[in-house]
Amino acid sequence: LPTDWVTLVSLLLTAAAAAVYKQWIPNTNFETASNWDKGRVPCASDVVHFDKNKVLSVFVRSPHVLTDMYLPLNGEFVLAPGAGFAAFDGSWDPGCDSGATVRFTDAQHHVWFDPTLWQDVSPGRELEPSGRIFSVDEERVPCHYDDVIFQPETSFRVNIDSSQRVIHLRSISLMGRELSSPDAWAEYLRGPSALLQFHGNGTLQVTGTGCPDRSGCACGNAPDGHRICAALLKTSGKQCPAPACQSSLQPLGHCCGICGATINLDFTPDFDLQKYRDRLVQVLLSQPKYAGVRMAISKVHKAQTFLGIIPRGSTPLIQIVLIDDGAGVQTGTAAEQLAADIMDDIAEHGETLGISSGKMEVATGSTISGQVGSHAPSRIVVGMVAGLLFSLLFLGGILFLYRKGKLR
Repeated sequence: LPTDWVTLVSLLLTAAAAAVYKQWIPNTNFETASNWDKGRVPCASDVVHFDKNKVLSVFVRSPHVLTDMYLPLNGEFVLAPGAGFAAFDGSWDPGCDSGATVRFTDAQHHVWFDPTLWQDVSPGRELEPSGRIFSVDEERVPCHYDDVIFQPETSFRVNIDSSQRVIHLRSISLMGRELSSPDAWAEYLRGPSALLQFHGNGTLQVTGTGCPDRSGCACGNAPDGHRICAALLKTSGKQCPAPACQSSLQPLGHCCGICGATINLDFTPDFDLQKYRDRLVQVLLSQPKYAGVRMAISKVHKAQTFLGIIPRGSTPLIQIVLIDDGAGVQTGTAAEQLAADIMDDIAEHGETLGISSGKMEVATGSTISGQVGSHAPSRIVVGMVAGLLFSLLFLGGILFLYRKGKLR
């Protein structure tokens, strides 16, 4: 291939690798058994009942014969080719002699900021295997530069209540059509289906742009972190499960404490998040001794305070979270060892990788959490020491001149 084509292919592959696709799981399809209070799809002798005040969009995949059907006052049926409804003529229908009233269940409770209602998919729209890389809870919900997919031939209704005025996304795919520009999305919002599919005080905005920073972009879901945690913990009485270690760690963007290790990295303009993630996976995480370890890595913003009280903005850093499948006193020990190897790698190669410093904390089944190590590349350490000495000499000189009466 010519050099220009090789470069183009390389850029496309890099963009595809960096893109994140998240697919909405629930649907409001007529043929989905869990959408009905009887746990089955209505049959010929049944009376179908939609609550009149519930707003709905319902996809119908096939033809149905029914005894009667009560419709909502505000809704739509989206019919696939050949789909439709016909009146039951009273003839015998095998397996359908109940003559029950079957009600469509409430779809209003499906909320955008529920991590359990999203799943990662590959660029080819296949489900991603639950492998070695995971996301902290805030990043399980679509982030500002993610692509959102609602499966083709499905209807849905989702509550987009948010603490943010606008929820930004790279693109949204509905009914097999990808909307990846602000104009295309604005046109869709003017159509009849959007108000039936999305409700709540939030506003979805398609930007068509990915993360512009090779050091990564923060997810952007922190303002709705409380919604994410409330949805995640709604079945456990809003309580996190008791950790298996003495004092768990609390990663940024995660709802509950974890046992294992966290590493916070300060970085320089040379840092490339995708390349560094690939390096960790290929060089360290893939080693057989770390077969039970899972890793999350992303850019986050850590709040800064003055004197531990007054907020003064936030600082971007790269957060690495490591957990393992150990039990009892072995909980977190493999994650701790991997974290130590990462810190050693930073001490040796950090300057080349664009990492200025790293701080590690661990919590295992046999230890109490705490900072157990920090590294900075040698040149940076020398520079920091030299800067400190210069500052002390400068202050000393000012004090000397002041005492001599040379300086007021």
